[in-house]
Amino acid sequence: MASLSHYGDLPPVARLGGQVGTGLVDVTGDLTALDSTGHWAVVVTYEGQAICARFRDWRPASPYEAVAADWVGPGPSDWATSLDHAAYVAGVESIRAAVARGDVYQANVCQVRHAPLPDVGRADVAALHLLLEHGNRSPFGGVVRVPGAHVATASPELFLRRHGSMLESSPIKGTGKTAADLLPKDRAENVMIVDLVRNDMSRVSRPGSVSVPSLLHLEQHPGLVHLVSTVRTELVDGAGWPEIFDATFPPGSVTGAPKTSAVGLLREIELVPRGPYCGAVGWVDADAGTAELAVGIRTFWLADDQVWFGTGAGITWDSDPEGEWAECELKAARLLRVAAGTWEAEES
Repeated sequence: MASLSHYGDLPPVARLGGQVGTGLVDVTGDLTALDSTGHWAVVVTYEGQAICARFRDWRPASPYEAVAADWVGPGPSDWATSLDHAAYVAGVESIRAAVARGDVYQANVCQVRHAPLPDVGRADVAALHLLLEHGNRSPFGGVVRVPGAHVATASPELFLRRHGSMLESSPIKGTGKTAADLLPKDRAENVMIVDLVRNDMSRVSRPGSVSVPSLLHLEQHPGLVHLVSTVRTELVDGAGWPEIFDATFPPGSVTGAPKTSAVGLLREIELVPRGPYCGAVGWVDADAGTAELAVGIRTFWLADDQVWFGTGAGITWDSDPEGEWAECELKAARLLRVAAGTWEAEES
């Protein structure tokens, strides 16, 4: 991840899974550390760069304000993007052509937005996360503020949850303002990604243990709805975190099917690295054998005196390019207003 500026001087902290971690012990990029001991905050970029931060002390997350400094964010119109409207539509058409050739069945085309920090002395992702908790509360929201990673997420999507040998994932595919906006394309895409996740997880699973306890469940989130499914399995003996990530990362819902082909095509379309966006953000308790990692969507991060944020949409043959652009705008609109500090004023 890129360098930090003045905000890099803030004390390390994490707020994940309803707990606040303080007293940083060490930071490593080696995923094998997650199989050792201790309670870790974890950020893994889409490109696979890991930051694993072990904290000595964890406590319930209230009062959270004690760990936050200040935040002044850019206005909703201050953001530039790696793919503007024309480039994004062209990317969608490229994927549709690849589907027609039989190269892929689905791929998730993403753009990365960035804006200058108005005041780098008032740029604390923990304070930004307070705004996200107030204006866009999410089931896997959290913040990691450690050397090399200043990340605030309002992710609604579970990448991996672990309890001992049990591992599960809940991919999201299908987004609309209301349930009435969801199309047959959304349901087909969700089922397609469930099959991909089942295949990924089978690589580290006991034979016959992969199941789908929930398919196409409708979830309500601030300003939109999602279709969510759940895949569950029992890990094979000896499967540690490096093996789990090797089998399942990057998350299937933000890549495509087949995954290897989709990732290669997306590399040609997308002009910048995704960074923490579409990666993983969460916690691992190595002592208890438990973990909860979210897909790094609805996620902000700081680097090079800029704040960064990504959006994307899954593309199939049935995709309407303008509709996919509109989905990206829908996903971004509320969060960019929350980050600007204008959401509450607009709602009142």
